[in-house]
Amino acid sequence: MPAGQARTTNHKTLRLKPVINLNRLNEEQLLDLRLCDLPLRITGSPLAVLIDRLYAELAERGIDFQPPCWLAEEWFSPDAVPGIAIPFFLAHPRLAALEKKFMLEVEGGTDHQCMRILRHEAGHALDTAYRLHRRKEWREMFGSFATPYPNSYQPRPNSRRYVLHLDAWYAQAHPAEDFAETFAVWLTPNSRWRTRYAGWDALEKLEFVDELMEDISGAAPANRKRKPVEPLKECKTTLREHYRHKTEYYQTEGSSRYDRILLRVFSNHERYHGNEAASAYLRRIQKELVPLVSHGTGVHAYTIRHVVLQLIRRCQELKLRVAGSHRRAWMNSLVMLTTQSMNALHTGHYRFAV
Repeated sequence: MPAGQARTTNHKTLRLKPVINLNRLNEEQLLDLRLCDLPLRITGSPLAVLIDRLYAELAERGIDFQPPCWLAEEWFSPDAVPGIAIPFFLAHPRLAALEKKFMLEVEGGTDHQCMRILRHEAGHALDTAYRLHRRKEWREMFGSFATPYPNSYQPRPNSRRYVLHLDAWYAQAHPAEDFAETFAVWLTPNSRWRTRYAGWDALEKLEFVDELMEDISGAAPANRKRKPVEPLKECKTTLREHYRHKTEYYQTEGSSRYDRILLRVFSNHERYHGNEAASAYLRRIQKELVPLVSHGTGVHAYTIRHVVLQLIRRCQELKLRVAGSHRRAWMNSLVMLTTQSMNALHTGHYRFAV
């Protein structure tokens, strides 16, 4: 029977939903779709393979718990249900491309990035399933779980009290995120966390998580709820509305602070429109620049990579192009990245939306 045609049964007439082919829609048609109408599912998608990999990692560590996963607007793990919500755009390449156009990046868009976030969210889910944050030792190590979430946070890039896992020093955002990030580092295969964090205060947290996981190994979770929270099928928002809200929410304070130095290195003048985009240029040479700057300044590579990401995002927003020779652009980029990385380390001027 053709898609969308009415079908009569003995009891009533059913109106079948038309089958939507996302690849055949132009962008305006796509933006008018409601999230609940997107023809998406985890089963059979590449996400299913990654989720199975997460379950295997948990089992290998003796954790007898598989957090349920479902599609939603964004990544999150609810407080009441020990599960993982995965953003819809990871379930279809057309939607991933739309996400990149509006947000300039796809959070979890590669297998490596997706696994990093899944391990982080699994930490939240495990906390909820076994009610770990109610333990006195947990509070003494990470702080109060009941601490209100801030609208934004200002990290200290040189702090050694927190592990480095997701971008933007996310462990510093809240005690619950500190635990989830520590758990993710602990769970990552071959992370060699005892060596990597030797001499860091964060090592005590990792050893605490190691003991905590041994304590719950083989135990059944206390919280067995599995009903998805805010699943995609209940979201009536259109993609157009979704991206209008999201771009407003995640604007980094002071994103224009790089403009002066970027415009010394690159240009948006029309005579350079045939040149390579500055964002693509920085993305291409960052593998050379990051270790050089890290070696010369002593600033951690994690911090420098984050500065590069901020510069790339601003270059995209300003539509900047390489001006002049690549040799000159390379030298100017090296100087720019060095000064901005030192500023990030010593001024701590970053503030991020949570």
